[in-house]
Amino acid sequence: MKIEFQPIGVVHSPFKRQQGAPIQPVYAQNARGTVEIFEPYRAALKDLDGFSRVWLIYYFDRAKTWEPMIVPYRDVQHRGLFATRAPARPNAIGISAVKLISVEEDFIEVEELDILEGTPLLDIKPYAPKFDSYPNEKAGWLDNESIDKKTADERFDKNKE
Repeated sequence: MKIEFQPIGVVHSPFKRQQGAPIQPVYAQNARGTVEIFEPYRAALKDLDGFSRVWLIYYFDRAKTWEPMIVPYRDVQHRGLFATRAPARPNAIGISAVKLISVEEDFIEVEELDILEGTPLLDIKPYAPKFDSYPNEKAGWLDNESIDKKTADERFDKNKE
């Protein structure tokens, strides 16, 4: 089965490369950017301005080829890829719950942005705390992590393979 996606827009971010970029939106407190929405999808922005956060779903276009075992940013030992949020994945799809600042005719302005400049956007979904928040659930090895790393290095950059 072949699955194809078409970008609905593109992310404009202060981060040009993986090294030094925040590894999650929570570590991108002052990072602001815009998400340009391509013309056929602009009408779909209606009613989005009532939300304080949105999920951005995007393609990790600069991630290297995936491996089943990797050393994630916040650890020093190998972990199964699916127990991490590493960008090098079998289907290189990323998600980020970013703060929505404004909705314009052809773009949205966001904050707490952890996505690289020029990243293809696949979808936007509203963040709904009633459905999307489970603060008391277990988080596997992350519950016991000892490394307080907040920015990426080049370990998952396909240009550094």
